[in-house]
Amino acid sequence: MTSATAAAACGEHALLDDAVRFVTARLHEDGPRLAPAYTMTGGPVPDQRTLGLPGYPGGYDRIGNRVRRQFQLDAFGEALLLLSAAHRLGRLDTDGRLAARLAADAIAHRRNEPDAGIWELGNRRWTHSRLICAAGLRSWAGLAPDGRAASLAALADRIVADASVTCLHPAGRWQRSPGDPRVDAALLPPLRGALPAGDPRTRATLRAYARELTAGHYAYRFRHDERPLEKAEGAFLLCGYVMALAEHQQGHREEALRWFERNRAACGAAGLFAEEYDIRQRQLRGNLPQAFVHALFLESAARLATPPS
Repeated sequence: MTSATAAAACGEHALLDDAVRFVTARLHEDGPRLAPAYTMTGGPVPDQRTLGLPGYPGGYDRIGNRVRRQFQLDAFGEALLLLSAAHRLGRLDTDGRLAARLAADAIAHRRNEPDAGIWELGNRRWTHSRLICAAGLRSWAGLAPDGRAASLAALADRIVADASVTCLHPAGRWQRSPGDPRVDAALLPPLRGALPAGDPRTRATLRAYARELTAGHYAYRFRHDERPLEKAEGAFLLCGYVMALAEHQQGHREEALRWFERNRAACGAAGLFAEEYDIRQRQLRGNLPQAFVHALFLESAARLATPPS
């Protein structure tokens, strides 16, 4: 869905249409049991296993993904954002509109359940999952052709209000979950419309994230432990482009371009991005190529070329 959102921003309608058909079909088939990931044919992702091969450098020989057994609430919010983008471009049919209704209904029924979250961790009431669902509901409420706009907007308001009670840090920023006060790259959902760019919670979260989880215009997901950030994992290139978009949304064009150019330079010789980048050894880390990094790269390039909305 990240790739399809980028396709919408870049005007690549053929890719957008394919993604909408795929997500629509999955929602019609699975409804509130929507999986976080599927194979290209719409089947379940194979379970994780090893191949018994050496990794380089220090990598793993795993294939498949444990995500097949997870529930991720945020998938419904992302689906609504995708279907809304298609609808604005006049590219959503009756099946797509019904899929949006199924996604909204799933949020209404499952919004209080713990989920694995965007980083596929243990089940909690992750703040990001709730806020991205609110973003999706707000987006679809502005377009809903079935007279549900008011109820969808009200549900989004309730989700944000509930999150403010349990997931707002004393410093005025969002925290990861009710029991985890740390900041996280996933806590920038105002990019998708959960809250206005000028909301104090939005700005406080952006400032805290930039202060605690970035270095030299490279960004990290979250702090794993007391080790320096770069010792725990590589800079997450996806997050670098999220920072470019966040600064652009705030009207900080020069800073947004700094983020974009620094992370753009972290590609390999073939011009492809990996999931992570080791800023000390100047090496790519993790999965290569990684589609979501390329998607955010393309979306950032398209959005930074226009004034913030």
